[in-house]
Amino acid sequence: MADVLLLSAADVRAVFDLPAAIASQRAAFRALGRREARLAPRLLLDGPDGDVAFCYVSRMPGTGAVSKFGSVHPGNAARGLPTVSALVIVQDPEDGRPVAIIEGESVTTLRTSAASAVAADHLAVPGASRLAVLGCGPQGRAHVRAMAEVRPVGRVALACRHPDTCGVAAGLADELGLPVEAAPSVRDAVEGAQIVVTATTSAEPVVRAAWLDPGCTVLSVGSFAPDRAEVDDDVLTRAASIVVDDVPTALEHAGPVVAAIRAGRLSPERVRPLGPIVAGLAEGRESDEDVVFYNSVGVGVQDTAAASVIVERARDLGAGRHADL
Repeated sequence: MADVLLLSAADVRAVFDLPAAIASQRAAFRALGRREARLAPRLLLDGPDGDVAFCYVSRMPGTGAVSKFGSVHPGNAARGLPTVSALVIVQDPEDGRPVAIIEGESVTTLRTSAASAVAADHLAVPGASRLAVLGCGPQGRAHVRAMAEVRPVGRVALACRHPDTCGVAAGLADELGLPVEAAPSVRDAVEGAQIVVTATTSAEPVVRAAWLDPGCTVLSVGSFAPDRAEVDDDVLTRAASIVVDDVPTALEHAGPVVAAIRAGRLSPERVRPLGPIVAGLAEGRESDEDVVFYNSVGVGVQDTAAASVIVERARDLGAGRHADL
């Protein structure tokens, strides 16, 4: 019998704020860059109507194995339900018993946007202030908050694929004290932006290379499977640097990368990992004029780093409830 800590989404939000999430993701990618983390191959299982089930497993120094099981259901947006559902299971580092079960969508939303903030902090030009976010769901909104933590954001353009969600701009503007506007089109949002975040579940490109200004950094978080491609091939052709969260995982799962390699427009050797950049072992960009493309598919070490902080803080604050399993 194991005493397991059960943490709801509300518990996660109570103990895991954005600064803590960003710090956890810096630690995750630093460990990857120094080859201190262990990462199992990522599993995806296709379903009907673009549904995908997934499983990640990893560990970091001093942690037990952490597993995340979940699914992405794009059709849930029309149902008024989250498109991502997941559970995170944390094991004891010494005996392997489960010590915590965490509601995973709240972890995923915050750790994903926090990881993008870490990537932007190392890849975007230092003074980048013009932000475009494509997708107005939970990830899009979380990315606006996260980018404002690492860059002096002074203008935010939101482009929504579903018009009924475009009302989020005013709420974010009030929350952050920033000018956040709903752009009339994706192109209008992207043109002139210094950081472009794509947080959609689109299987078709929503960003064209011709719209990008010199020095722009594009961060794709919705191209997490081979059949998802939020940017066109020309974005990768134009990019001076193509960075991913984990190269072996990206070569198999990152839609734009997979498509460009299959088409013979990209050599796998050009794809670089974020970890060594965060660890200070490599440069993020060579010039302020370079276009940089970052494709995040999500890897288990992100969940391990986040879950470790969440469990530690929950124990300190007495959050959650316990169950004997």
